[in-house]
Amino acid sequence: MQSTMSFDFDDVERRPLKEFAEKAYLDYSMYVILDRALPHVGDGLKPVQRRIVYAMSELGLTGGAKFKKSARTVGDVLGKFHPHGESACYEAMVLLAQPFASRYPLIDGQGNWGTADDPKSFAAMRYTEARLTRFAEILLRELREGTVDWESNFDGTLDEPVLLPARLPHVLLNGAAGIAVGMATDVPPHNAREIARACVRLLDDPDASVAELCEHVRGPDFPTEAEIVTPREELMAMYEGGSGSVRMRARFERDDGAIVVTALPYQVSGSKVLEQIAQQMLAKKLPMVEDLRDESDHESPTRLVIVPRSNRVDVDRLMSHLFATTDLERTFRVNMTVVGLDNRPGQSDLKAILGEWLEFRITTVRRRIEHRLDRVSDRLHILDGLLAAFLNIDEVIAIIRREDRPRPVLMSRFGLTDVQAEAILNLRLRNLAKLEEVKIRAEQSELSAERESLEAILESRRRIAGVVREELIEDAERYGDERRSPLVERDAAQALGETDLAPVEPVTVVLSERGWVRAAKGHDIEPRGLSYRPGDGYRAMARGRSNQLAVFLDSTGRVYCMPSHTLASARGQGEPLAGRINPPDGATFEGVMIGPADRLYVVATDAGYGFIVRLEDLWSRNRAGKSCISIGQDAKLLVPRPVDDPEVAQLAAVSSAGRLLVHPLADLPQLARGKGVKIIQIPKARAREERVVDIEVVPPRASLTVHAGKRHITLKPSDLAHHALGRGRAGKMLPRGFQRVDRLAIQGA
Repeated sequence: MQSTMSFDFDDVERRPLKEFAEKAYLDYSMYVILDRALPHVGDGLKPVQRRIVYAMSELGLTGGAKFKKSARTVGDVLGKFHPHGESACYEAMVLLAQPFASRYPLIDGQGNWGTADDPKSFAAMRYTEARLTRFAEILLRELREGTVDWESNFDGTLDEPVLLPARLPHVLLNGAAGIAVGMATDVPPHNAREIARACVRLLDDPDASVAELCEHVRGPDFPTEAEIVTPREELMAMYEGGSGSVRMRARFERDDGAIVVTALPYQVSGSKVLEQIAQQMLAKKLPMVEDLRDESDHESPTRLVIVPRSNRVDVDRLMSHLFATTDLERTFRVNMTVVGLDNRPGQSDLKAILGEWLEFRITTVRRRIEHRLDRVSDRLHILDGLLAAFLNIDEVIAIIRREDRPRPVLMSRFGLTDVQAEAILNLRLRNLAKLEEVKIRAEQSELSAERESLEAILESRRRIAGVVREELIEDAERYGDERRSPLVERDAAQALGETDLAPVEPVTVVLSERGWVRAAKGHDIEPRGLSYRPGDGYRAMARGRSNQLAVFLDSTGRVYCMPSHTLASARGQGEPLAGRINPPDGATFEGVMIGPADRLYVVATDAGYGFIVRLEDLWSRNRAGKSCISIGQDAKLLVPRPVDDPEVAQLAAVSSAGRLLVHPLADLPQLARGKGVKIIQIPKARAREERVVDIEVVPPRASLTVHAGKRHITLKPSDLAHHALGRGRAGKMLPRGFQRVDRLAIQGA
């Protein structure tokens, strides 16, 4: 048996899915923007923050009250006003209490509320206690004075304020951060006194520009004492456009050779900074740092100690590198997006935010004065009735004793209103004796004068603005303090290069005949005594520093550069140069040079041509190197020789036929590249048989040793004068037995 069922969809709303989804998403977006993520320009609070502060005030947790468990506050907030997650609510409460998170904390916490190193290390809400701070008075003092609108809570059983009547522009004092749907906000905190002065300036001169307001608001003021190093021009652009960035840099001092960091940028963890520095040390990218310590305690909340390896370390360059590579310097995004008085979110400049808040404040003060005026008028009305009762006290008492319903009789007899008659009937008998005409008339006179004053203020917007001005100055002095974040213009931080980071120590770079290279620490190494691979031997060496570039010269006249501290250690037999660069096929390496940028070298070929070159002109990052010296057909390179003083030194050149020529080094030109000039004359007839064997730069008063096999001869300066014939000459023959010279060597000054 089958039963059929029919459905009637006539009463069901039909809507396209696209339209339904679009409306649902827009509704959700507006809810997130207005009721969760963005602060209101009026009190500078998000809804959850506003409800936390209001709930604590309702619990009596004012600045002088006894602490209560945070769980009690969170329970009231969730149960009465904000039906969301307790962990999110408690975390919002914690942020209002952390002195390193809020410039002016609204909550005074007792217990573990987290640390700057680990803001989320706060204890559970059942273990912490809280009350409002004295600063929270600026949000709550006028709450019950008719200053704000009220609305029903989520279940309609209670009323809660739509906004809190902030007496200072709290939206700029503590700042705000939040992410909504399609928009976000990052309002930095500021100094209360600076913001108050800017508000006063805008009240006095509504046409004041952002630049003029920035004469008072010099920049953000974070809870930390780290420096703000953003140039003033960028800060001005940030305030004029409502967005930008702020760079903060840690502060440090020198203490007995150590570097002590005493203040970190906003929201930067000291332990993370130490970890970042330690990682560089482990990677051998920070050899000038020997030790790290965290000496932070209750007396010194931030004290990070960096110990340099020696007193020769350039502290300023080291810190500049750390600023560039760690969180010791950090950039914070600024996006001043708030919900305006029209209940619409938008990005505003400094003047727009202050102007809108002043409009909010003027309206709040007007409502407060109107509320007070109503209370004064009501009291004067009652005093009129009490005065009438005093003047006819006997008759009033008789009516009350005689009549069953004395109120209408009193109203009819003395022309009283219902409120006045009720006030008379509510008097106790013992108070009748106190109804003295003088006291009543004195109170009437005082309240009448106050009413006239209040009415006069309400009649003029200028006078209301004057009240706002006086209260701004008073509150800024009472609740404000001095600036914490100094504004200092600094040079941009620069990370050190790989060469700069290398430890500066003497090294000797040794090149073998087959192109193997190594670097030995110190300058007292005898390269000919090192161990070489079978079939290999010593070719050239150069002495320099570990932070300098080593320049290698190949047989084609090209040069190649690499940091000397990256070369293989001399404890082994080195590494092949061809594995790190791309020389031409068949090229061999003939020499090595090292030194500062202005170091000079003599480069020459065995054909007798050469020139002086500046080392900086040979530097290249190209693995294929760069051309240095032009080599003729069948010619070969000689080992380059360093030059200390080209004006006084001499150049000695010896040929394979045993001819030695000495001439002033200044006769050689200084070139960046080329063939050079003729150093010694090689007869054309003997060009293939006779070649230049070696050259050497001879300092003043130095001797020259000529090596020929196992024999050698030392030529003193007087002997060298015999061979000084001038550049480009053929030279003079050495003594018998030295016609097959191997090399030249200097024997000191």
